[in-house]
Amino acid sequence: MSTASLPSYSPAPEFFQTPVYTAHPQPHEQRIALASGLRSSPRGDFVKQSRIGGVGLRLLQQDDDADLPEYGCGSTVEGVVNVTKTDGVQSVEVKVEGFLRLKEIAEGGTTSSTLCSEKRTLWTKDESSQGSCPSSLPFSLTLPTTFSDGKGSYPLPPTYEVHLSGLPGFQATTDYSVSATVYRSGKSSLFGLGNTAPSLPFGLGNTTVSTPFMYLPRTRPAVPLPSPPVPTPQGFQATSEWKLFQGTMQSRQHGGQDITTKLFLPACRIFCINQPIPFHVTFTSSAFSLAAFMPYGPIVSLLSPTRQHTRIELLRQAICDVRNAEVDGTKTDMWRLDRIGEGVFKHAGDGPDWISFSGEIRVSPEIKVGGFKAGGLHVKDCIILSMVPPDPKKSPFRELRQVVPIRLTTDGWSVAQAFGSSEYSVPSNPDDYVEAQPELGY
Repeated sequence: MSTASLPSYSPAPEFFQTPVYTAHPQPHEQRIALASGLRSSPRGDFVKQSRIGGVGLRLLQQDDDADLPEYGCGSTVEGVVNVTKTDGVQSVEVKVEGFLRLKEIAEGGTTSSTLCSEKRTLWTKDESSQGSCPSSLPFSLTLPTTFSDGKGSYPLPPTYEVHLSGLPGFQATTDYSVSATVYRSGKSSLFGLGNTAPSLPFGLGNTTVSTPFMYLPRTRPAVPLPSPPVPTPQGFQATSEWKLFQGTMQSRQHGGQDITTKLFLPACRIFCINQPIPFHVTFTSSAFSLAAFMPYGPIVSLLSPTRQHTRIELLRQAICDVRNAEVDGTKTDMWRLDRIGEGVFKHAGDGPDWISFSGEIRVSPEIKVGGFKAGGLHVKDCIILSMVPPDPKKSPFRELRQVVPIRLTTDGWSVAQAFGSSEYSVPSNPDDYVEAQPELGY
């Protein structure tokens, strides 16, 4: 049989077209499965209306019950400017701005640094314009992912506010807003005078409608939390998934032996604010020193039935470079320290020369963002293992403070996020953003 007699095949042009993907099923489609951890996009609108001037700002893809609009890293601020009174409109523009403000409470002085400033003209009256301004003007502005303070480039910081007490006191804020302005000039019926209205100086009839918004970039750990370590005959031991942080509790007794503290944390030290942070602690020394330590240990004893002397806490430090100067070689930063979580100990095993405890640290539900650096404002977190005796002169051991820097994220690890979700970023190693800091006292 000759091949020349076979019919030829020519695929239709649409065969080569890339299929169209949508976030939600079309009427003729059905969702079979949804990957765990992926968030669906909000489908409501946030509307802000001007008191006069007939200008409305409608922001799309927002939660219906949201008090303020919310955007994440690299998000697009998408919406519509509605103009119901178009007489005399010369131009319409929309603007997205972000600022870091440092305010001195006592003297009332304020310094401000620009984090972002994006502006777009939606319509302008010129020779090419046909007719009056449209009543509905859509817009789309993409938020930058970084900013520069002249000394370096940093990720765009989240919306945040902190008060630093002192003489004088300071308030540091990072805030963002989106606004729409309608510029008018000439005769206008804006004030209900119709064509009899006198000519208005440019700017007198302008109308601006603005709303602040929450900027909350989403972050996640690069790896999941590890499985709990198994105690050995010598207590817990370091592994590739659990990192050891070692300290010493010095003995004050003649002939007494120091106690070595071994704090084990997940090696990545990056944790979700909504998940408990696991930890394990082993104390090693002589049997005599361990017996002397027990009244001061993690478990409440008869020595202090209402107070623990050995604690593990999560602390947040906010540092504000308020004067950008040095006194006797020391920078005049102001800072504050807040306890944002505390751990609970459970006995996990013991031996002749060691005793171990396990537990979890729960982050305060008031915490919504992790640490960041924005110009003169630096927010960072750390875990502190401490032993503070009620009477240092009578205690058999000196005070212990063991500081471990960590990072907090808005979300936990998941397979869906780990493989290609651009909505989330992974913080760098905690040691990469920890600089010289004041002594952690509280």
